[in-house]
Parts: sequence; C-alpha cells; structure tokens
Amino acid sequence: MKRTKTVILLVVIVAVFVTALVYLWKKNSEDPIKYTTETPTEQTIVVKTVATGSIVPKEEVLIKPNISGVIEEIYIEAGEYVNSGDLIAKIRVIPNVSSLTSAKNNIATNQTALQTAKINLETQQATYDRQKALFEKGVISANEFEGIKNTYLQTKQSVEQAQINVNSARQNYDIIKTGTTSGMGNIAQTQIRATVSGMVLDVPVKEGNQVIEANNFNEGTSIASLADVKKMIFEGKVDESEIGKIKEGLPLEITIGAIEDTKFDAVLDYIAPKGVAENGAIQFPIKGSLKSIDSTFIRAGLSANASIILDKAEKVLAIKEALVQYDEKTKKPYVEVETGDQQFERRDVELGISDGIFVEIKKGVSKSDKIKVWNQVQGTPEFAEN
Repeated sequence: MKRTKTVILLVVIVAVFVTALVYLWKKNSEDPIKYTTETPTEQTIVVKTVATGSIVPKEEVLIKPNISGVIEEIYIEAGEYVNSGDLIAKIRVIPNVSSLTSAKNNIATNQTALQTAKINLETQQATYDRQKALFEKGVISANEFEGIKNTYLQTKQSVEQAQINVNSARQNYDIIKTGTTSGMGNIAQTQIRATVSGMVLDVPVKEGNQVIEANNFNEGTSIASLADVKKMIFEGKVDESEIGKIKEGLPLEITIGAIEDTKFDAVLDYIAPKGVAENGAIQFPIKGSLKSIDSTFIRAGLSANASIILDKAEKVLAIKEALVQYDEKTKKPYVEVETGDQQFERRDVELGISDGIFVEIKKGVSKSDKIKVWNQVQGTPEFAEN
C-alpha cells in the first residue's frame, strides 16, 4: 500500500515538472514585443535645402549731387513715391575761395582781351574803309584789297570770340559762387531731382548737412535712395555642402518672418562662382527674383528664408522612413508586412525620393498593407508609436 502511494506521488511530481517545463518553453518561444503596424499614405514629398538671407530691391538707385554744398531744403521723406524728374532737394553752394578768385581773374583777363580785340577791330575797320574807297577808284588791285578784307573779317571774328569767352567766364564765376547761372533753367545744379521713378527708401541727410559731389577721388554723398518696391529679390547664402545640389532656374519658396502664414514664389537667378568664408565655413551668395507681390507690401531689408526645391513628388504612396529596414548583406531596402496576428513576412521595396520623414514607395507594398513598426521597445508600445 505504501509502495503504491509512493509511486503515485512520484508520477504526480513528474507530471507537474513536465508541465512546468512545457509551459516555460512555450513562454520563452513567444516574441516578447507586441508589434504595431502602420499603413502607407498618400503624401506630397518635397526635397529641399534652406538658405537664409533678406529681401532687397532688385535695383536701388542712389541720388547724389553734381556739386558740393549744404542741403538747404529737402522735399521728400522715406516711404513716398516720386516720379523721374521730381525735385527732391535743393543745395546752397559754399564757394571755394581759391576757385572763386581764379574765376574772377579769368573774367578780368577775358575782358582785357575783348577790349584789345575791339581796338584792333576799329583800326582794321578804318583801314578797310580807306582801302575799299581806293579799290573802287581803281587805285589798288583786287588781290591787295582781298587781303585787307580777310584781315578785317578775322579781326571781327576775334572780337566775337573774345565776347564769348567773357560770357563763359562770367557764367563759370556764377556757377562757382551760386551753383547756377542765367539760362540753365531746370538743369540748375543746385536742384537735385529724381533720376528714376519709385519709392524713397532712405534719406540719409538732413537740412544743413554738407554734401560732396561725385568725382574721381570721392564717390559723393548720397542724398536719397530710390527703388521700385514691386521688383524685389531674395539675397542669401548657401553652405558649400549644398551648393552642388542647386542650379539656376530652380523654384524657391520664400518665407518672411515679419509676414506670417504667407509664402512667396521665386526663381533662383544667380549663384556666386566664388564662396566667402564665414565662421569657419564657406558660403556662396545666391539671388532669386520674387514673382508676383502686387497684393503684398514687402519692406526692403526684411529677413527671410528660401527653401530651394531640389525635387518634388506630388500625391505618391509613401511610408515613414523609420519603417524601412535594410538587408545586412545586400543593403537593399525591405519592410515587414502583417499576414496574421503578430505574423509578418518580408517584402522587398523600391524607394523613391525622401524628405527625411516620409519616403516614396514605388514598388513592393499597396495602400492596404499593414507594415510592421519594427524598432519598438518592449513594454512601451505607446513610446514606439510616437
């Protein structure tokens, strides 16, 4: 009896032990991670690089005086529109003493020459009248009279030239002294006029400021800057690591910090052939013309970012790039597609363009396939889904 009980007890113990081993083996054979899935979606994928810069006028014209002096009056303010030829400022000339003295002496010299020429003309006039009477009486020959006549006419021309020189010297004296003279009208140098039509961007001078004319040794003082604010461009810089990816003619999307929720279309017009060193990196200046901005006033100098669109695929089948795996040997991409409850099969895929978040799927999966989110952490599926 005791032997039978012992055998039964041993059988029960062995059965329990085997059952426990089978349970543990099945438990260990299960995947500890509960995988979630995602389905492909339709996306518009844009591959782009970003350049920082600012918005500036395409053409900015600096208005400078053609004579030195002091600003007497200013007729414009920044923000106003002006037309070509409009008066924008008036200058009061402060003459140079040395130039004024020289001009005054030049008047005196030319007046002396005029008086001398007039005296010569009187002498030649008397000689001409006398010889003419003798010629008419036949006392002198025609050749002799012709020589006297030519001398008289040359003397008369000398008087006329001397008078022109005196008038010119007086005009030069007036210009040096006052900046203008009689007969100059609207071209008086003391009146500064707009050379183009556009908006006044800046008036860097005030009444009473001294200004200098442009010459070979000085670029001159700017009285105002004008520009057509309907023709604006983006000026920025691109890092050398991105310069090989861009070319003229690529589309740009311009975003301006001061104008929210608005994008402006532009075209890349210019890429500098030479880079500049900034903060240890080589930057290449670029320019892009904004297309239509008639409905929006953009102030010159606003900071902006330009997204240079390198490639674009509209409404294509795409998945998150994090779902793609790569074969260790062939390095070819693939995904794992759900075939049953927590059962997946490998599918090789052909990828298109990627923006770093989504990647285009050309072949391998359909819109209804459920793709395994493979890089999850056990016990935290919520973290993996995020």
